[in-house]
Amino acid sequence: MTPKGYLALVLHAHLPFVRHPEYDEFLEEDWLYEAITETYIPLINMMDGMLNDGVDFRLTMSVTPPLCSMLMDPLLQERYIRTLDKQLELCRKEIDRTRFDHAYHELAWFYHNRLSNCREVFNDKYGRNLINAFRKFQDAGKLEVITCGATHGYLPLMTEYPEAIRAQIMVARDHYRECFGRNPRGIWLPECAYVPGIEKFLQEAEIRWFIVDSHGVLFAEPRPRFGIFAPIFTRSGPAAFGRDMESSKQVWSAEEGYPGDGDYRDFYRDVGFDLEYDYIRPYIQPNGQRKFTGLKYHRITGKTMDKQPYRPTVAREKTASHAGNFMFNREKQIEHLNATLGIPPIVVSPYDAELYGHWWFEGPDFLNYLLRKVNYDQNVFKTITPSEYLTQYPTQQLATPSASSWGNKGYWEVWLEQSNAWIYPHLHLAAQRMTEIARQYRDCYGLTERAMKQAARELLLAQSSDWAFIMKTGTMVPYAVKRTKDHVLRFTRLYEQIKANSIDEAFLANCEWRDNIFPNINWRYYI
Repeated sequence: MTPKGYLALVLHAHLPFVRHPEYDEFLEEDWLYEAITETYIPLINMMDGMLNDGVDFRLTMSVTPPLCSMLMDPLLQERYIRTLDKQLELCRKEIDRTRFDHAYHELAWFYHNRLSNCREVFNDKYGRNLINAFRKFQDAGKLEVITCGATHGYLPLMTEYPEAIRAQIMVARDHYRECFGRNPRGIWLPECAYVPGIEKFLQEAEIRWFIVDSHGVLFAEPRPRFGIFAPIFTRSGPAAFGRDMESSKQVWSAEEGYPGDGDYRDFYRDVGFDLEYDYIRPYIQPNGQRKFTGLKYHRITGKTMDKQPYRPTVAREKTASHAGNFMFNREKQIEHLNATLGIPPIVVSPYDAELYGHWWFEGPDFLNYLLRKVNYDQNVFKTITPSEYLTQYPTQQLATPSASSWGNKGYWEVWLEQSNAWIYPHLHLAAQRMTEIARQYRDCYGLTERAMKQAARELLLAQSSDWAFIMKTGTMVPYAVKRTKDHVLRFTRLYEQIKANSIDEAFLANCEWRDNIFPNINWRYYI
């Protein structure tokens, strides 16, 4: 039976490149370890379970180049195992400490079993390289893995230096090939930020489609006949899919969406802050400051300080109910759209992957129930990837999307305002200088070529939109400022040494050791 429409679930898995070999422990590296434990491994377990059960599902997921690089890095892989072992040690202490308190004793065992599974999946099943898992699901035809900008640079703020946009896209394309053994067909534009002209670089990279926020398609020129429920082709070739706000808001909104339910786990209550200091001391920061340990014993309960114990079984049952509600809403939405538009619509629902598991602990269970229910419990719509949709419906309207992003108010102001505007003159000058030396030394080799490669890496890392975002939101601001300044300063020093034909090999080697992303980078994309 031909479905009346399609649902494309798209998860954006991204973290900034944070790797500090100069320290034994580094707090911001926890971002990666938490995401592996709470998001990536639960999603992998979910997809493995559906493969084993013969469930036909489709999911789309960006795995950005910085995240790929960190997941494949032996140093970070070893440190993740060390982190898990420390958490398991704390779990064993907690099992003993809570033995006379039934609710918390059960939770201590819950985390022990969960973390033991993470260790087995990460270390034994996938050889410490989770890219192998995502590649397996893609090769099985169930998951489409797409790419992103090389370091998640905010592309519309690079338009004065188109070589910088080209490098962000082409370096990402090359890195994807190394990781997944094929070309990417789609791209998650960093922050879903689009400005007319970007698509010509996507066409050069042979990327077929990208996603923009709703108004990027709704305000396209000419106006699209089917709104956001069909893609539009740009004049350079790649297609733009628009985000469906109705389905997105149902999930990500803490107030109106599912994650705010009182039975779900409370993100902010953690034993790292709750327990007596001397007891928890071995499991917090080396400087003695408390931090999240990942053991969270309370549910949201409501707007109260008196949080009740978390009940995993009750929470899991609630995800099944919410998955059924989400599916019902999509059925009615797609039936209405099919009758109104006269075409099988595509509802594109993009989310940050880390919402599922990290921020909303039960998110992977929700997806698991949803994809199984869609397969077995209804016949109105199917899940699909954007690439499959374009194959089935290759004729679409020609239009130019509107400049847009998925940030607050829909344009640039999150990444360009009083807290972070100071970075752009430095980034622009560095992009101009990189283009200058790339053209001047296009035939270089040896030590000069090593310096050119590293200069390109430092520029790309400085351009990460994460630093501007952190400055805006006010979390970890000193770290974001330091990272921006460090990369710009290292780039500037390399630029000056290349120009003076006086490269300090010890300094260069130190930069390569610290910032080892993209070992095979093609810096000539800046020419």
